[in-house]
Amino acid sequence: MMLGDLGARVVKVEAPDRGDDTRGWGPPFAGPDHDPQSTYFLSANRNKESLVLDLKADSDREILLRLIDRADVLVENFRTGVLERLGLGIDLLMKRNPQLVALSITGFGHDGPEGGRPGYDQIAQGEAGLMSLTGSGPDDPERVGVPIGDLLAGIYGAYGVLAALHERSVTGEGQVVRTSLLAALVGVHAFQGTRWTVAGEIGRAQGNHHPSIAPYGLFRCHDGAVQIAVGSESLWRRLCDGFAIDPSGLSTNTERVNSRERMIEVVEAAFAGWDAAPLLARLADLGVPAGRIRGLDEVYTWDQTRSQGLLIDVEHASLGHLTLPGPPLRFFDPSGHESTPSGHTAPPRLDQHGESLRMWLSEEAR
Repeated sequence: MMLGDLGARVVKVEAPDRGDDTRGWGPPFAGPDHDPQSTYFLSANRNKESLVLDLKADSDREILLRLIDRADVLVENFRTGVLERLGLGIDLLMKRNPQLVALSITGFGHDGPEGGRPGYDQIAQGEAGLMSLTGSGPDDPERVGVPIGDLLAGIYGAYGVLAALHERSVTGEGQVVRTSLLAALVGVHAFQGTRWTVAGEIGRAQGNHHPSIAPYGLFRCHDGAVQIAVGSESLWRRLCDGFAIDPSGLSTNTERVNSRERMIEVVEAAFAGWDAAPLLARLADLGVPAGRIRGLDEVYTWDQTRSQGLLIDVEHASLGHLTLPGPPLRFFDPSGHESTPSGHTAPPRLDQHGESLRMWLSEEAR
């Protein structure tokens, strides 16, 4: 989908009858009861064409091979060995099309002692340590509220594909790019990773407060809560001066981290008489980074969200007009005019483009 956002022509090859598994994931569904469309599927499939192929049938496998012969990029997420059993091993495909960039996404890697394991996001979140860092405390592991392993694997995959395409422009040769849910999640451990590999300290979930910066997190006020990010000593001094906080024993970040509970009590005591809206305004006046906790309904009706192109309008083949979350990148030419690709297409119905794609491939073959 990311490559499609950037202007690539993307053909999604789906299994007969059911198509992509996510077409059945719900509720919620959209449309009539006799023809429900999964909103889960709609979230990840804009700017794609759908082609149904039975890869166990020789005729359909030949159609796929003709498509790969003309492709710049193949993206596949079969378990290790499945493509080979179908007679579609990556080595064979690269021989047919030496300029092909083949991206393979697996659950835990294509090799290694557990390379054949199936990969599902929540299992990977647990196995890759992310759930141990997320939750109200060490005894409350929580999954991230979106399939973050799936998403990050796709993001890393697109990044690898673009690098391989760039290298191909120099060498004239394609290559295989591999990533996995495990790799993607370990790849975003950031400071929690070096906290263990360098300092020998095991990070644990601790709710809505940062383990190495304080105050940095969620703080209660009179009618709710706000979040603040005090990432420097100068910001801490501004906060103390602006709210008459006594910094004794909390003058440095190290002291505040080591005395976290006391620091939270001190800050929340200073915020106790404030409602969230005027508190946020006061923090803005002081130059202290702060924000509220928005529900998704508020995010998608926020003027700032729409101003960044994060909502797009498309026409779906059966649902009609839809508003979808949009791509997160914007582009501008040297003169400052926006050149972000537009004209997005809706997620496809199953095999919506099958006839036109077969016709195109037949014409190309002649």
